[in-house]
Amino acid sequence: MSTLTDSGPDRGVDPGDEASINVDRWPAMRPPRPAPLRAAVAQVMLRRITSKTGIRISFPDGTSIGRDDGPTLRVIHPDRFLTRLGRDGLIGFGESYMAGDWDSDDLVAVLTPMARDLGSLVPKPLRWIRRWYVARQPAAEDNDHRGARRNIARHYDLSNDLFAAFLDETMTYSSALLSDHHDDLASGQRRKVGRILDQAGVTEGSRVLEIGTGWGELAIAAANRGADVTSVTLSVEQASLARQRIAAAEVADRVDVRIEDYRDVRGSYDAIVSVEMIEAVGERWWPTYFRTLDARLARGGRVGLQAILMSSHDRLMASRRSWTWIHKYIFPGGLVLSERAIDDICAEHTSLRVIDRLHMGSSYAETLRMWRERFTARAGEIAALGFDRTFRRMWTFYLAYCEAGFRAGYLDVAQLTLARSGEAPDDPIRWDVARA
Repeated sequence: MSTLTDSGPDRGVDPGDEASINVDRWPAMRPPRPAPLRAAVAQVMLRRITSKTGIRISFPDGTSIGRDDGPTLRVIHPDRFLTRLGRDGLIGFGESYMAGDWDSDDLVAVLTPMARDLGSLVPKPLRWIRRWYVARQPAAEDNDHRGARRNIARHYDLSNDLFAAFLDETMTYSSALLSDHHDDLASGQRRKVGRILDQAGVTEGSRVLEIGTGWGELAIAAANRGADVTSVTLSVEQASLARQRIAAAEVADRVDVRIEDYRDVRGSYDAIVSVEMIEAVGERWWPTYFRTLDARLARGGRVGLQAILMSSHDRLMASRRSWTWIHKYIFPGGLVLSERAIDDICAEHTSLRVIDRLHMGSSYAETLRMWRERFTARAGEIAALGFDRTFRRMWTFYLAYCEAGFRAGYLDVAQLTLARSGEAPDDPIRWDVARA
């Protein structure tokens, strides 16, 4: 990764300091041209946001709108903030934070009520203007074979050291399964892995396919049970470190990590596990993904799937073609499903059915909180890796944005167990989270 311009760790630096922004690297951070009409629309929006959410917005001249006791969004550059918001909606809102046009002492507290009321923040008389500022997903981010490799590389190949700076010792980048708020992150991650392997029926001698290797923690756990694991990923960086960790765990003879598209996998497997990979598949390829699970699963086998979910199927349908701040800066080509979408796709395109569901959104909110706090505490280390302050603000916003989504109930995450119709066990699967 090339080194980016940086002004050092974040402490004591004005977030709106232009000298710290490399506008060649971050062209959207250039001060926007004045757009009085759009800024006026943004002002109307802000008043509605404060009345709906209970947050407070303060301005440099000492004025404010909203409740005095509400979590505070502090505007630093009003003209820029209003122009970006009025011109680009939620993308502009995120870019304004990256550029330092606004800040908050409690970012999650500001974002959570906004996430809770996201569907109603725009008044009905103004919804027609969405066509002017809500962008459509670009065709270049489609997850065909070439696009999927490119999209995955943009996020997961940033730097293994970056992820190691805020993940726990298991190097697991997905929701932990926490028994309570005092649980440590590594224990919660191992509990999550243990449960999904149990649900998929992974035991000694099982032939296991893992779609989405991560950094190898699940493959190691499956191999330690005596399973033979084929794990596929499109991330070169992840594959490299996963192989090192697998070798260090002395299970390399049982795990084959391949840089391979899930659509190209062949063979038959007793269990298939996939943890938070489906979010990168894209709507066009959802049927292909589930048909692949069906085709690769041996008779009597089970699938353990952990998926981030939109809590509202209607909200998914309304927003699924939108190009968002998350797409532009964090997960190009990605899209979160709803639980109903999974059920419908399986019913229409496969013989698979969901036979067990565990919802764990509160665990993800806590997982993200711990990641965010580690990321913030290690700003200096991350800066030393070559990631500038704009990048760090971007990732701080991303982690807080996601945490707020789970705290608000806008997002959920679930472990789903799938089996073919007629092959589900007679007795329901039981798993005690507290005792695991």
